[in-house]
Amino acid sequence: MSPLADNTDTLSAAPLWRHLLAMIYDSFLIMPLFMSATALWVFVWGPTENALVQTVPPALQWLSWSLILLLFFGLFWRKSGQTLGMQAWRIRLISERGDQPTWRQVALRLLGASLSLASCGLGFIWKFVPPRYQYWHDALSGTRLILLSKRD
Repeated sequence: MSPLADNTDTLSAAPLWRHLLAMIYDSFLIMPLFMSATALWVFVWGPTENALVQTVPPALQWLSWSLILLLFFGLFWRKSGQTLGMQAWRIRLISERGDQPTWRQVALRLLGASLSLASCGLGFIWKFVPPRYQYWHDALSGTRLILLSKRD
């Protein structure tokens, strides 16, 4: 059990603006991984003659990007509950019990976040809706973001 598990009710929730800034920060780390995967698939499948012809099957591209997201967030969240962007903005992901999220929770959180983004951000706005004040992906995965105190 984590030391956070004793006082999960008293931990303050991370504000939306910090979460969004951490997402922007992490996107600068994820984009080069996406570009590398794309370059690898173009090397394997061959270049295209023009932009209208796809040589890499879209399903393969989406699958590789999904795997990159799962591994990127999963490894960070399972190890410390924080990606590099979350470290910079002092937020941490914990389970409802206060410990590190499981791989199942990571996968469900990514699925929920994808649905939140696909619905034009509605899942993020849900954080302001009573009674739970919770993102869709937090509700789906049984996790939440907390704000960490400043280090001395």
